[in-house]
Amino acid sequence: MARTKKYNAFYAQSGGVTAVINASACGVIEAAREHKDKIGKVYAGRNGIIGALTEDLIDTSKDNKKAIAALKHTPSGAFGSCRYKLKSLEENRAEYERLIEVFKAHNIRYFFYNGGGDSADTCLKVSQLSEQMGYPIQAIHIPKTVDNDLPFTDNCPGFGSVAKYIAVSIREAGFDVASMAKTSTKVFVMEVMGRHAGWIAAAGGLAAEEEGDSPHIILFPEIAFNQEKFLKRVDRCVKKFGYCAIVVSEGAAYKDGTFLADAGSVDAFGHKQLGGVAPVVAQMVKEKLGYKYHWAVADYLQRAARHIASATDVDQAYAVGRAAVEYALAGKNSVMVTIDRKKTKRYGWTIGEAPLDKVANVEKMMPRNFITKDGFHITDACREYLKPLIAGESYPPYKDGLPQYVRLKNVAVEKKLKKKFKV
Repeated sequence: MARTKKYNAFYAQSGGVTAVINASACGVIEAAREHKDKIGKVYAGRNGIIGALTEDLIDTSKDNKKAIAALKHTPSGAFGSCRYKLKSLEENRAEYERLIEVFKAHNIRYFFYNGGGDSADTCLKVSQLSEQMGYPIQAIHIPKTVDNDLPFTDNCPGFGSVAKYIAVSIREAGFDVASMAKTSTKVFVMEVMGRHAGWIAAAGGLAAEEEGDSPHIILFPEIAFNQEKFLKRVDRCVKKFGYCAIVVSEGAAYKDGTFLADAGSVDAFGHKQLGGVAPVVAQMVKEKLGYKYHWAVADYLQRAARHIASATDVDQAYAVGRAAVEYALAGKNSVMVTIDRKKTKRYGWTIGEAPLDKVANVEKMMPRNFITKDGFHITDACREYLKPLIAGESYPPYKDGLPQYVRLKNVAVEKKLKKKFKV
């Protein structure tokens, strides 16, 4: 019987990192190590796809089983991530020829790209290399985004933990403001991530279980901001409850599409740079209503908070990493691993797949029936969708009062190409 030829795998992390993206990396590496007869080594791209273009590869075999397992409870991107979007083959053929050169030089035939919508687009383009440039590559996209805006998957790894952090944070801040409202702060504004989709902002709504609970107002990107309606609601809340707690998505915008916090610049992906909506909203309240305020921006804290990660999220992030390897070994190509919610009374989920040409560059917004008619909070339907995603605790190990996270060796693979490539 002929022996199956072994090929190496390339894994990379893309875009903004999460509390659980390393759990997906753990899933990929551990699954690959279980198939040593088919997969040689797993090379990680240092700083994402840039590592492939510059031939800056990391040999994950240099880290032992214990270190790789510790990735499951370590936040951020262990190998470095990047915001870099490949242009089309027609626009920049040199990039694709370079990828082929690097993959050929290192016997790479499996490509696992772990990221959001833009990385799905990159993964799709790489999957097309096989046909257009005559080198077989199986490209599997591993979903990751705190924004929860990828289509076809019920939810995205990374979102559940951010959702948990935001719900906990606005609940705790609400208790703080309520206790001081008589003589101090009357309005508290917390800004969360979410450029076009309000999933993270919606998660804050889970903290409000009874009338008067924080948050009293949620501002979604999907609902056009109306200053008059908003200020009336703030004033009513302060007079009724003594204070008003607000969760605002960074992508909150006026009817004409102008962001409340448009900074006037764009990022590496061409997206509008947003300059901080919380102080804009807070100052509006101060000028129009005269209430004393405080504001906070969750920023990187929300996506790095592994200490309070959702157990559901950790399990799913690990599972999609493992599934990517199994799918590749089964001969699949140009697909994204998905999380499919079971249609049962008790929450359950399975792993599925979706074609990358249907996933790339598509954003999944909040359904209108998840937002109350007045546009300021979440419905019961949204609550039922969100609750299981933040369920369960998965604490990292602690030492001297602090969580213990792993730092891998990240040993570089010897370069085989003389030609350097600039990005």
